[in-house]
Amino acid sequence: MKNIVIIVFVFVTSISFSQNLSQYKYALIPSKFSFLNEPNQYRLNVLAKLYMEKYGFETYIDDEKFSEDFSANNTNKLYVDVTQNNNMFNTKIKIVLKDFQNNILFTSNEGVSRDKENTVAYNQAFRMAFDNFAVLKNHTFKPNKIINQNENIQIGETTQEILNNKLSVVKTPIGFDLYNIDNKLVVTAKKTSEKNVYIAIAGQEYGILRKDFDGIWFLEYYRISSSKLISERLLFTF
Repeated sequence: MKNIVIIVFVFVTSISFSQNLSQYKYALIPSKFSFLNEPNQYRLNVLAKLYMEKYGFETYIDDEKFSEDFSANNTNKLYVDVTQNNNMFNTKIKIVLKDFQNNILFTSNEGVSRDKENTVAYNQAFRMAFDNFAVLKNHTFKPNKIINQNENIQIGETTQEILNNKLSVVKTPIGFDLYNIDNKLVVTAKKTSEKNVYIAIAGQEYGILRKDFDGIWFLEYYRISSSKLISERLLFTF
């Protein structure tokens, strides 16, 4: 008889998944920051990439070709943004780190420059913000344990073997239901305020069901015993 491991789901809110950056391997940087007029203006986007690589992240700008591993999973990926609060005397910027659901994880102290020339001023402020961003200096990637896809994992009365087969979808007024090959309900997905992010209910247990950039669906939850984020791929089309 195959071993069955029981999973308990904990509902994940929009709050950050961790209080440090150890679970994040990758960083994604926009090709153009929103307050600028051109891609890589003042060479800030390339500079951001260099800093994130310096601090141990495998980093891409969004117009570059991504690795397969980078594209496969968002839970170990940071998004790097920059905000400005300039006045007539100073250039002021902050570095903002976000997770895959656009939740702000950390914001740097303000970098400030009084130089009159924009290229010099933005680069000085930018470097000051990154150089004093302590949470980045302490970054060491420690991957979360992802359950082996060959294990049999029970959710309610279903198993990983069943979930890895393609599921059928029935739309509901507030989301959709997923049925296995025996036409048995295994997951109920309810809409949230985020596009392609659903509350997932399996019996009395809860998690999050989300759609990746590549159209792949992942069921995510925390194991109470280890407080580690687990991500399971589900096969269905919706």
